[in-house]
Parts: sequence; C-alpha cells; structure tokens
Amino acid sequence: MTVLDAVSGALVLGGSALALTAAIGVVRFPDTLSRLQAASKPQVLGLLLVLTGAGLRLRGHADVGMLILAGMFTLITAPVVANRVGQLAYREQSFRDDLLIRDELDDHGAN
Repeated sequence: MTVLDAVSGALVLGGSALALTAAIGVVRFPDTLSRLQAASKPQVLGLLLVLTGAGLRLRGHADVGMLILAGMFTLITAPVVANRVGQLAYREQSFRDDLLIRDELDDHGAN
C-alpha cells in the first residue's frame, strides 16, 4: 500500500463519516430549519472528501474530470436548494418558534 492509497482511504472514510453524521442529524433534529443545517453542510463536505479520495485513487483524466464536475454541481446546487426549502418551510410555518433566536424574515419586526 502506498502513501497515496492511505490518503485516499482516509479521505473516503472521513467523507463517509461526515455523511453519516449528516444523516443522523436529519433524523434527530426537531424541525425543518434545523435539519437543513445538518443536511447541507456536512453532507456536501463529506461528498467532496469522498470525491477527492476517489480522484486520488483513480488518477485517470476522464474519471477525475467527471468527479470534479460532480463536486462543482454539488457546490452550486446545495446552497440554492437549502435556501428554497428554508423559504418554503418558513412560509408554511413548519418550524418551531421557540428555537429561533431572531426572526429576520418577520414582516412586523417584533423579534
């Protein structure tokens, strides 16, 4: 086993652990807005780590190019999807008010 293989395995293992923690957070957190935090940040970082580990292991130009495209697509779409789902959850009032510290979307400015 070479050093590059060990680094690749560590990246894949670390990315998988982050994806697992994101899945646990989605199941355990109480409302939609809290779940968005768990679903977006560690999931995207975990996927990027797995893609980096796979890119180090494959070392083929076409394969690495596809991995880079998949990573870029994830980085571009994940924040947009999380923002839209958060806006929908707020509009539908499917969150717990007691968990909010400050409501910046409140029209009345009471919070």
